[in-house]
Amino acid sequence: MISILDRYILKKYIGTFALLLLLFIPIGITVHLAEKIDKILENNVPLVQVLLYFYDFTIYFANLLFPLFLFLSVIWFTSKLANNTEVIAFLSSGVSYYRFLRPYMIGATIVCIGAFVLGMYMAPKASQGFNEFSYKYLKKGKRDREQTNVFRQVNENDYIYVSFFNVKGRYGSNFTLEHFEGNKMEYKISANNIKYNDEDSTYTLSNYVKRTIGENEDIIERKSKLDTIFSFEMEDLTPVEYIAETLNFTELNDFIAREKARGSSYINRYEVVRYKRWSLPVSAYILTIIAVAVSSVKRRGGMGVNLAIGIAIGMVFVFFDKIFGTMAEQSDFSPLFATWFPNIIFGILAIYLLRNAKR
Repeated sequence: MISILDRYILKKYIGTFALLLLLFIPIGITVHLAEKIDKILENNVPLVQVLLYFYDFTIYFANLLFPLFLFLSVIWFTSKLANNTEVIAFLSSGVSYYRFLRPYMIGATIVCIGAFVLGMYMAPKASQGFNEFSYKYLKKGKRDREQTNVFRQVNENDYIYVSFFNVKGRYGSNFTLEHFEGNKMEYKISANNIKYNDEDSTYTLSNYVKRTIGENEDIIERKSKLDTIFSFEMEDLTPVEYIAETLNFTELNDFIAREKARGSSYINRYEVVRYKRWSLPVSAYILTIIAVAVSSVKRRGGMGVNLAIGIAIGMVFVFFDKIFGTMAEQSDFSPLFATWFPNIIFGILAIYLLRNAKR
């Protein structure tokens, strides 16, 4: 049963975390708005679109930084308990340190479930709205680096390339498709432009040229316009990070399975996104234990010392998360190990700090 102690700490756990989100998210929105307001006004963006954009940005921002917010909020209110000698009172009444941790673990479970739902279902939709707004209004007239020179292996035999791909319009420029049998090229298709037709799932090629490689001479076929079908989908040309972030749990699993069957070289990037959706919610437990162990001891410097220690540990956690994620995306480093490594290291740190704090 939940006791008075559990309700008291749990109320502070959830309340302080929510308060910190309410304080920092408007700051993030204000800073972001200050950077983008000239583009928004220049493009005469409707107010409804702006409000929807900042709604998506709020979810995107909260999902990205919730471990740090949670960590700081636990340190904040636990330090207050320690400074008011409430922690000493709890433990002196016969409550063990592990029993004292129980409401924290209940709170971490609530946050973990919320973060799981947020990361698996709400954040992908918000990320899609956030990116679509950015491409339509904030990057209007610009070619994002991930939209230029897109080269993909779409299956075992076919490679495609476009010099520029428009996500919203679903069209590309300077398209080529090369088909290989073993190490030998069988034919090459090129076109000035390619556009996907949603109504019948076909592709329209302008200034179409097909060169079939012969033993003695090549066969060349030309057409000013051609409607055809291909084995790949238009999403194969979508920027890597953009497509991965916008797929929910089921869609992302299906997408990765399809990409593996095609022999895609970007599997690591997709799997980093998938594994992070599992590892980040679990980090709520680890960071909660570290925060309690660090801040439940009354220090001479007061809350300031605890917050300084907490911010330093939080920054190191974020650094580890980013650096190992990037390593997995850019190399053959295991995505599973890269995304869970910060949790492993900080899990060991949590056990060490917990044992010392219990003494």
